[in-house]
Amino acid sequence: MLKGKKIGFGITGSHCTYAAVFPQIEQLIKEGAEVVPVVSNTVQETDTRFGKAEDHLKRLTEITGREPIGTIVDAEPLGPKEPLDCMVIAPLTGNSMSRLANGISDSAVLMATKATMRNGSPVVLAISTNDALGLNGVNLMRLMATKLIYFVPYGQDDFIKKPNSLVADMTKIPETISHALSFKQIQPVLLREK
Repeated sequence: MLKGKKIGFGITGSHCTYAAVFPQIEQLIKEGAEVVPVVSNTVQETDTRFGKAEDHLKRLTEITGREPIGTIVDAEPLGPKEPLDCMVIAPLTGNSMSRLANGISDSAVLMATKATMRNGSPVVLAISTNDALGLNGVNLMRLMATKLIYFVPYGQDDFIKKPNSLVADMTKIPETISHALSFKQIQPVLLREK
């Protein structure tokens, strides 16, 4: 299902989930997809205990064979000139989720997403945020009700220590994309805590 598909893969600043996301990019390529990496400013500029920004960018380049797109100007052609079959954002932070839900395209990742939706192609979101069941809940529900947007199944990752936190099961990214390419939401979308 993914062979020959051009998949935009946007990464935002939930650094703790990169270890779970990068193998899924590799899997997409193994399944024959062409992956176009797109990164937010946070990914490009922030070193954390989960790794240095330059190392994440280098790994993305090695995996995909392409330099990650990091500016709005470079992301805009993904609409008219280099259309994508599907755009993925994994991980999708609460910050980016809020901006996407409110029509704000102020990063390369969000511009690529807007361009993909403008073309009538699906967008797959894999959330990773500590406030999805808090102030950001309204944005999550707005996106869940939005045409062309499909979610990687998600659930609470620690309901005792972080009761408002939701994280997608990143291993389900390829399967979610396959469903989204047929304009279907993979089910169940809500997972129980493991």
